[in-house]
Amino acid sequence: MKANIHPEYHMIKVVMTDGTEYQTRSTWGTEGGVMNLEIDSKSHPAWTGGNQQLMDRGGRLSKFNKRFGGLGL
Repeated sequence: MKANIHPEYHMIKVVMTDGTEYQTRSTWGTEGGVMNLEIDSKSHPAWTGGNQQLMDRGGRLSKFNKRFGGLGL
């Protein structure tokens, strides 16, 4: 294995969108750096079940629904 090719691994502080914070090891930033998250599992619709909109670009969604719409349970 080659020497000195890996990035530095150090402790940083991660601040969630609600203000909670925790310490973790990372290659991001520098030792003691603070990573402020704009989106996390407490605020992102993928985890919170928020409203989603599917965009129909070029009729693909309607073509899919027309073809497979009757297969629902």
